[in-house]
Amino acid sequence: MNPYLAQQVQTIDAPGIDWGAILPMVIVLGAACVGVLIEAFVPKHQRWSGQVVLTLGSIAAAGIALGAYVSGKPEHDITTLSGTLSIDTPALFLWGTLLALSVAAVLMIADRSVEPGGSFVAQAGIAPGTVQDRAQVGSTGMQTEVFPLALFALGGMMAFTAANDLLTMFIALEVLSLPLYLMCGLARRRRLLSQEAAVKYFLLGAFASAFFLYGLAMLYGYAGSVKLADIATASAGTDRSDTLLFAGLGLLMVGLLFKGSVGPFHTWTPDVYQGAPTPVTAFMAACTKVAAFGGILRVLTVAFEATSWEWRGVLWAVAIVSMAIGAVLGLTQTDLKRMIAYSSIAHAGFLLIGTMALTDEGLSGTLFYLLAYGFTTLAAFGVISLVRDSSGEATHLSAWAGLAKRSPLLAGVFTFLLLALAGIPLTSGFVGKFVVFSAALSDGMAPLVVIALVFSAVAAFFYLRVVVLMYFSEPASDGPTVSVPGAFTTASIALGVVVTLLLGVLPTFALDWAGAGGFALGG
Repeated sequence: MNPYLAQQVQTIDAPGIDWGAILPMVIVLGAACVGVLIEAFVPKHQRWSGQVVLTLGSIAAAGIALGAYVSGKPEHDITTLSGTLSIDTPALFLWGTLLALSVAAVLMIADRSVEPGGSFVAQAGIAPGTVQDRAQVGSTGMQTEVFPLALFALGGMMAFTAANDLLTMFIALEVLSLPLYLMCGLARRRRLLSQEAAVKYFLLGAFASAFFLYGLAMLYGYAGSVKLADIATASAGTDRSDTLLFAGLGLLMVGLLFKGSVGPFHTWTPDVYQGAPTPVTAFMAACTKVAAFGGILRVLTVAFEATSWEWRGVLWAVAIVSMAIGAVLGLTQTDLKRMIAYSSIAHAGFLLIGTMALTDEGLSGTLFYLLAYGFTTLAAFGVISLVRDSSGEATHLSAWAGLAKRSPLLAGVFTFLLLALAGIPLTSGFVGKFVVFSAALSDGMAPLVVIALVFSAVAAFFYLRVVVLMYFSEPASDGPTVSVPGAFTTASIALGVVVTLLLGVLPTFALDWAGAGGFALGG
């Protein structure tokens, strides 16, 4: 060998990897790969049970690994994989939130009792409207590829929230997005609506990813690096033109705000929430929002805190627009899934208020809000999946008239969840809004908090409208029936309700963990 080349080879050091820190993510992504092998080699009639055991087992194993790491967590936050991942307190909290939410989501995905055969098609390649497509509505088969797809999406979300540079964040964004595009088009019923949702999500998601990548390129041109810490150093003191900095930040935020369903970058949300299979909608509504706002928090806090005076005014306007769109247009909706989609847009505006605070209180409040909102939304979609007619889920508001007379328990559970979304005391929604708005007040954003309170009151109207409809209207004689939930759906709804109640009455543990430390700024 050439002596010069030999010398070069000897001086190359392998990147240091802290396997204990990244083990939860490695378990999830490794299980996703095993799930693909199950689809390839296991007989079709055995795949469902194998995939369910693998998926839930891997999430549980990842949770155990995370708990073991947190209990013996080093005093200082670390970066690993050549500085591409930052394993700090917010990342660990978000990982725990994602794993807990994904358990409830996977239980809903795996349920085959509410909809015989499950919510997903037996064969995704059959054209909608054909004889074969109509025949598979009554079949008991299920497209079990949805399980490894969910694990890949979950692994991407975990990498996204811990990414320490923009290139890693972009790769993680694609890893979490591509499986979701596919999962949206797999609904067993209303196949055309489901495929339309998948196509819209894919096309708009591709545009958003392009914005993100273009912004990344501009920031690299400005700072000469894609690392968040290097961008922060360059923006704190340099004689370069700020045009690339703020143009790059603007394009980057478009991609992030799109993924978080923040208005006016929300146009995909109502159609996709309505058309996707309800378990996938629940998974997206809870977990994707956690990942998106985890990424937004990290980018703004680590890379752009020094320039907050320049961009905060723009995000003020975005938060107000998001709250207005969600609250006002939510009033006009007659479909429950679309109504909760607009509710999600309004909540994204509330979350953005906490994100902008850039204080310890703002960080812990936003992390708590994500945890609380995720469980409430998952349980709400679980309840929606139980009210059914001959064509599947009955999501039109008229179908819910007098529901309390048909099923007092289901109506009571849904009322509690709607009150939590409205932010009524003794629910997690109230505590979440309280801590976020308190952080914003402490950071001098009183006018924005007043606007948020007004839109919260407006949004409460369409939640209460459903409650009034369930309790004070007469049910139609030919109205929908309330399905008896299977064990999986029951467990998912119960988990969401219990967490919503506990975080409303005893929020201290979650708030203490969320506020235990900030982002690692080095790396």
